[in-house]
Amino acid sequence: MKNAGRPQTGEYASYYQRYIDLATEDDVVAALDAQSHETATLLGGISEQPAAHRYEPDKWTVKQLVGHIADSERIFAYRALRIARGDTTPLPGFEQEPYVANAASDDRPIADLAEEVAAVRRANVMMLRAFPSEAWSRVGTASDNPISVRALAFIMLGHERHHLRILRERYLGASTSPRTA
Repeated sequence: MKNAGRPQTGEYASYYQRYIDLATEDDVVAALDAQSHETATLLGGISEQPAAHRYEPDKWTVKQLVGHIADSERIFAYRALRIARGDTTPLPGFEQEPYVANAASDDRPIADLAEEVAAVRRANVMMLRAFPSEAWSRVGTASDNPISVRALAFIMLGHERHHLRILRERYLGASTSPRTA
């Protein structure tokens, strides 16, 4: 894969700008691969009791947050695959709350959830590496908005970074910069 380049305004809904902004690297696939190791290290240091913690009563537990990361990445990757392959069928949006409520993440060991996140990321890095150069700039429709394959890759990176920063700051009590989150 050649460098996909950064997504341009118009290749994604404005909602995703916050994730795109957190993905500062030029080589998004290498950054996704490196991030998987950072995430595994962070999650590997969390035991069951802290994994059941909510920083506020109406917020997700650590386990639910990790399950959300896996679910969201699967959806972003599915969208990227469809669009990369030239499928022009508009793709629906998804509401995160029902996914979290129905995932039963709190019933699983944190180590199992961490392994799932790692497996999802490994598969997605392999998929993205295999995309031909021309696939990266293809634009499809998801949630009634245009979205490019490269925007989806940057969103994957920034979305996980966003949630890991929340995990460090609000659940584990350690502040970190967005670059390493």
